[in-house]
Amino acid sequence: MRTVMSISLPEKVAEQLERYVRESGRNKSDVVRESISFYLFEARLRDTQRRLGTRAKKAGIITEDDALRAIS
Repeated sequence: MRTVMSISLPEKVAEQLERYVRESGRNKSDVVRESISFYLFEARLRDTQRRLGTRAKKAGIITEDDALRAIS
């Protein structure tokens, strides 16, 4: 199922989007859909990092190497 939405963009952003779709051969809907999906993924990731960061520090997990050792 799909939902049709209407959005308003600042003129400069709209121009950049137009230029991008022209140069890439993609359509606006695909670019906006992908952009929103990426934004939502990043927002969930930041939220997870924020929630788990304190617990990780308490467990001594500070670096990526620490995290890899903890799960290996």
